[in-house]
Amino acid sequence: MYLPRQLISKLYLHLQNTRHPLSPPVLILVALETDALCACRILTQLLKHDYIPHKIQPVAGYSDLERAGTELVSPMMETRGGAGGVVVCLGVGGMVDLGTVLGLEPEGEENTFGGVEVWVIDSHRPWNLGNVFGGFPLEPETQEARTFSARTPVGVNGGRIERAYKPGKGGIIVMDDGDIEDELSKERDAYLALVDMPEIVDDGRDLGDSDEDESEAEEEAGDTSLVAGRKRKSWSDFDEDDDEDDRPRQRRRSNSVNSPRRPQHRGLISLRDDALFSSDALEAPPAAQPPRGPSANTLRRRLLRLRRENEGVLREYYRLGTSYSEPISSMMYSLASELGREDNDLLWLAIVGVTSMELYGRSSAGIAVAARRSDARVSGWLGMRGARIRQLLRDEVRRLNPPEIGNGRVLPETTGIIPTTARSPEDTSIRLSPEPKFLLIRHWSLYDSMLHSPYLFSRLKTWSEAGMKRLHKLLAKMGVSLVQCKQSYAHMDMMLKRELRTKLLKYASLYNLDELVPTIDTDGKDRGGAKDGWGFVRSWGWRATLSAQDVGVVVGALLEVGKNTTSADDLPAGPSQDLLDVENNQSQSEEWIPRFWEAYDALEDIEALKAGLPTAQYLHKAIFTTGTTILKKKQISHLRAFRMCVVKDSPDATLFNHPGALTKLALWIGEALAEQEKEATGGRLAHGGRGTPLVVASLDDQRGVYVVVGTGGGGGPDTKFLDRESAKKRAEEKEAKAKAKEMQRRIKEKIRAEKKEAKRKEKEEKKKAKSDAGGDEDEEEDNEEDSDDDSDLSDSDSDDDGESDEDEDELDQELERGYGLNKFGTAFQDVVAETNARVRIDSFEHCVVEVKKEDLSGFLESLSMKVVIG
Repeated sequence: MYLPRQLISKLYLHLQNTRHPLSPPVLILVALETDALCACRILTQLLKHDYIPHKIQPVAGYSDLERAGTELVSPMMETRGGAGGVVVCLGVGGMVDLGTVLGLEPEGEENTFGGVEVWVIDSHRPWNLGNVFGGFPLEPETQEARTFSARTPVGVNGGRIERAYKPGKGGIIVMDDGDIEDELSKERDAYLALVDMPEIVDDGRDLGDSDEDESEAEEEAGDTSLVAGRKRKSWSDFDEDDDEDDRPRQRRRSNSVNSPRRPQHRGLISLRDDALFSSDALEAPPAAQPPRGPSANTLRRRLLRLRRENEGVLREYYRLGTSYSEPISSMMYSLASELGREDNDLLWLAIVGVTSMELYGRSSAGIAVAARRSDARVSGWLGMRGARIRQLLRDEVRRLNPPEIGNGRVLPETTGIIPTTARSPEDTSIRLSPEPKFLLIRHWSLYDSMLHSPYLFSRLKTWSEAGMKRLHKLLAKMGVSLVQCKQSYAHMDMMLKRELRTKLLKYASLYNLDELVPTIDTDGKDRGGAKDGWGFVRSWGWRATLSAQDVGVVVGALLEVGKNTTSADDLPAGPSQDLLDVENNQSQSEEWIPRFWEAYDALEDIEALKAGLPTAQYLHKAIFTTGTTILKKKQISHLRAFRMCVVKDSPDATLFNHPGALTKLALWIGEALAEQEKEATGGRLAHGGRGTPLVVASLDDQRGVYVVVGTGGGGGPDTKFLDRESAKKRAEEKEAKAKAKEMQRRIKEKIRAEKKEAKRKEKEEKKKAKSDAGGDEDEEEDNEEDSDDDSDLSDSDSDDDGESDEDEDELDQELERGYGLNKFGTAFQDVVAETNARVRIDSFEHCVVEVKKEDLSGFLESLSMKVVIG
């Protein structure tokens, strides 16, 4: 089932009204990622406010999720001695059948879920359609209610929860952020059609088309009519005839899509009507028999054809590729807003969660490098939806943090300076700030902040000597000496801070850095000021002032590396068991889960957050060093479908055994490669604007496996909406082209009119000099010449129309569904099915896998033949 966005508070209000101190605690399953962590913080604050007991369980992957289902969720079922309850999945399980994974739908049992209600809030796509349009306990079967749709609970229509729905009976409820109702109508119809179809064996034969069935039915209708008194065959007789055929039969194979679950003992109701299929020989038939209906074979072929069509719709949806939708921290803040509980603390958590999505490359195209264009002012994550979310957050900041009136002070952010201190000892407000694309600038020197910025790394090519010279030259043009820029930014000269943004805007265009800092025209001083590209900053009195990006970077580093790690020697050695050993999987999750609690505490405790700053700096120094080595030594090989590099000889190689850290390294390198592609192709990415995907593997020598991550190349759905300036430029070029065509057409018409006038005068002169017969011949010749001119003009017009049709076809091609999506997840599964490679797919990010050390070469060879980008 899915809960529409406008009813997002319905379930929580019911939980609030029905809970009491003796109720079982709400179980919260949380993924090990920053966005889910922030959403968990928001939800727990709401539960604490209402005195609702709850328990938090971190989940590292699908093996942990299945273990949590066995140990925690299944015992909650009423059929197993539990009292029911609520399970909340944050960033967990949206892409798998949760009823099976959590053990809530045991095989062969009619009573499912046992009063356990599972709420799913997940930004991963594609959805598992069994959770979205199914996932509820069926009502008891009666004579009137035999089909799936007839046995759905009251208040559920086509999987959609309506206001009449009463929670408490159990089931899986997906919280819709708008995608389900707007984009999945076709998949909903296919799913509901499949679950109401009777069971039928598919032998895989070619069924032809519907025209053959119609012609066969017409031939049957044209046969001799039934003889009076002759007994007609019943439906069972047709089945017996079919069984007598010698055609080979086999069980229908399960495909990659999750086949919808159907209630048992269900068939076509209309075929059970005794009055329609009566076989009583004593009853005399009427004088005129009605025409015979289609045979059983015809009905069977039609049913199989319809089943294959609907299964094809679901299979196509699942193979579109992975993507991301609205962050779950934003969804949780929407819930708090509906309940009237929004405040600065919850707003800040939502801002950090949204910002972290961009840090990890999570976009509408899956995990991919940032979609940026050199000629665009507005860019970012998640296309127009991301722009709307950020604008809503900016509006919330203005609403909950009104400007101070009457003190007469000029705020630093209004003069282009990023704030580094609070306004007062009690200041905990959130402010908008023109943040440059530097890394941890408040806690590093200006030089180190610029050097470790992925944006400058890709644009200035700072992995090379020439790139370092460009960086030094940029600083020299700005009038900042190396001595000044290498001291802490907080202690830099105030005049340099005030002029920094102006100088960056002045010289950025010379180095292809147009998005380095928000432009001056975004400085709207009224409430309606858009402030596109501005960041968010919060103060904790005199103790600290951090941006949302700073917090996202630190929390992510705590999850990936751990607390108080400042060298590779501090990293714990991994276990040495075999990959398929269960103890190995448990030891890895046991290593990661304590980091979850460190990051969880850092979101609430500013001192713990400040203590994680050295860890974040160490991680990004390692990323810069490793990325520089790979690019400088040209360790990137270009395979058929993607680029490939392996991290194994770096002194920080053990750092990248965590999928999150390896993903950051892959995005760092991928953005540099995307810029190289643009320079080589005149500003356009390869593969039709999709960019070249990148596969990065890191050797975990202790466990004998490679951690492999596949990222997109920077194209995809976001690029279709981000370039406002580019779209405007294309519209102007199109308008200019149309004007040129119109001008050319007018010139042609003028020339043709002049030719006609000249010929008319010539014809009148010939009429006077020649006889009437000669004049008729001339008139025929003139008509032929006029028709030739008209045909020439029409040919030129048709050429112009052909060009415009080609342009429209190109635009339609760009707008295809699934364009540019990350398809590494399906490609990995196809390789596993076709080869004997020992691969473990356990991460919630389907573009991350673990491959045995000996099987990597064969795995990559087979992967290079797959389509890895939509």
